[in-house]
Amino acid sequence: MKKSILFLLMLTGIIFSACSTTKQASSKELYSTTWELDFITGSRIAFDGLYPNEKPNLTFDKESNRVHGTNSCNGYSYKFTLDNEKLTFSEPGPATLRYCEGNGDKVFLEMMEKVESFSFDENNKLNLMANGIPVMRFKKTNNN
Repeated sequence: MKKSILFLLMLTGIIFSACSTTKQASSKELYSTTWELDFITGSRIAFDGLYPNEKPNLTFDKESNRVHGTNSCNGYSYKFTLDNEKLTFSEPGPATLRYCEGNGDKVFLEMMEKVESFSFDENNKLNLMANGIPVMRFKKTNNN
């Protein structure tokens, strides 16, 4: 009886893990594309209010271990460290310094500092995670 219950519990665990909504993260999917932000957490301002004109984006460069893009207003660059699904960004590097209306650029850069890992969801969107929770989600842009 105990063996059959244990077997059923193990089988249930296998089924649930197979039906997971996030794919195993593969770093090769990060490269050769530009990712456009379509969700960010932590702001009391609606997403379209934070980024009314241009959405932040990022591109990972495998050769230089740098990620670069725009934060909706200014260009930015970070070094990144990648170890399996763990992903962290260094202090920001060179950036443009245009005046930006609102605070969407600031919200984006503050969230980049919190990232600890990444995953891909069932729609192949890139999730940047903090404490195991998606804090930013990106979709591939059409120019790839």
